[in-house]
Amino acid sequence: MKAYPDKMSSEQARAFQAAVLNIVRQIPRGRVTTYGTIAAWAGWPSHSRMVGRTLRYSPEAQSLPCHRVVNAAGRTAPGWASQRTMLEAEGVRFLRNGHVDMKHFLWQPPLCI
Repeated sequence: MKAYPDKMSSEQARAFQAAVLNIVRQIPRGRVTTYGTIAAWAGWPSHSRMVGRTLRYSPEAQSLPCHRVVNAAGRTAPGWASQRTMLEAEGVRFLRNGHVDMKHFLWQPPLCI
């Protein structure tokens, strides 16, 4: 069994959730960022999957631009066909392989969040 030395307490999980939602709130129209970037900026770089869970299960996330979050390769979320449509409506372009053109559309959070 794998040991998790960076396991979160309940208080840390609440702070992480608030940070994730705050970062997603700031993603500009026509840009994307990654789960890993959000996790790192929230202070837990090894918790990119928890970013996805936070966005999926937090009621507050429904009013946020979660469609602007993709994986590190620029792939959209599996099973969410409208994500690509929403991104294209904002001017985000995709490469021939179906991934977001990360070279042109990746957004990094500002230093102060």
